[in-house]
Amino acid sequence: MLRTPEKYVSATSSPSSSPVRSVRRIRWKPWTIPPRRLGVLGGCIIVVFVLNISIASFGHHGPRRPAYLTNIVPYNATFLPNAPFQPPESLPHRIPDTIDTFSSYKYRNTCNISSLDLHAPFAPLCSDRKSMLTAMSSGGRVGRDAPYMPRGCDMRWFSTEEICEILSRFEKVIIVGDSMMRHLIGSINVLIRKDLGYGAVTDWNFSLEERRECFCNYQFNVKACSIQGIFKTTDVMKNDPSSLACPADTVDVMIEQMIRFPIPPEELERFRAVLPSTKPQRPYAFIYGHGLWNDLDLQATLDWLDLILDTTVSAAPWLQQDISSTSPLTGHRGSRKRTSGFWPRLFMTPNAAGKAKPDEWIVSQGNKALMIFEESVKVEVERRGVEHLGTWNMSIQSNKFDGVHLDLKGNLVKAMMVLNWLNLLEVEKF
Repeated sequence: MLRTPEKYVSATSSPSSSPVRSVRRIRWKPWTIPPRRLGVLGGCIIVVFVLNISIASFGHHGPRRPAYLTNIVPYNATFLPNAPFQPPESLPHRIPDTIDTFSSYKYRNTCNISSLDLHAPFAPLCSDRKSMLTAMSSGGRVGRDAPYMPRGCDMRWFSTEEICEILSRFEKVIIVGDSMMRHLIGSINVLIRKDLGYGAVTDWNFSLEERRECFCNYQFNVKACSIQGIFKTTDVMKNDPSSLACPADTVDVMIEQMIRFPIPPEELERFRAVLPSTKPQRPYAFIYGHGLWNDLDLQATLDWLDLILDTTVSAAPWLQQDISSTSPLTGHRGSRKRTSGFWPRLFMTPNAAGKAKPDEWIVSQGNKALMIFEESVKVEVERRGVEHLGTWNMSIQSNKFDGVHLDLKGNLVKAMMVLNWLNLLEVEKF
């Protein structure tokens, strides 16, 4: 409690050695605080309080996931008796699953593709990455080219805005593999460019003839068009930035084509050049695909993967901090399986074979061989700390124009499966 000070007037005379001046003294009880000091102290308290709020709100500069992934919302489903599938949850983040997210895409009506033709939503939504990968690998279609459905629990069908946000959590998403993986990045580009007609290809330098020949499905169905696909989102930013729906410089997706083992040295050097030697602000994610170019030889595929993993950790030493020193399988080629930390990796096995598959490949690359390969790869890559996504079940009843590769619709489903995996990665741990 403050006390009013008493005033004292200076003496009428003073020693000759001292000048005459007024003296103002303040007398306080021992426990009181001068007003000036009290004001300073109060100001300091306010500043500290504001700083604490600011730090709590903005101090985390790393990638973060939406609240519905980190704070699970309880859901009491409305159960429909005797229904094979329950309706999707009536939660805000599931709204895009129930509408045509392609309605605002370029050439939506001309290409005649709706997102509802590609995925049929149901409840419950898969709650974690392991169950999501199992459900997507085991799912299928109720009829040929019908909407795809995971098994047991559902995946999301994201809007383009959600896709941009998911990709922005990563410094770079690197896809490694063959033509199937080239179609994967093409489909991702369709989604982030909101363009069903030319979203997968470098249409900014097309002639009129190429624009006629490489439209809609033909972006993938015609080899001359497919090889003109977009291999890096940075190329879109450089040549046609207005076509990218994501905010500028927030997404970076690319492919390194390494199709067979042994891997040519120049391909490894090119891959090494895109890896940072110091830890970035956001994580890198890696998606691998291989098999057909080595005739589904399991050992060749594992050697291919091992060499890529070893090249990755040698070029990016910040990944080596939490990695075991030897291969869990053979004990050679150095570090592969991460015991802790954050190094997201996904291996995708090839599509099912279609009726147009050339006869000379029916035995070595037919559906029996593909199914055995998918099951074997899953076991082996998981020993290396790499997660697995099978595509045989998803693609067996979908259209494959050459018996090997999926069309635009099938590849869009595959891209959305990968985006579901990316969405569930715990980027907060990076």
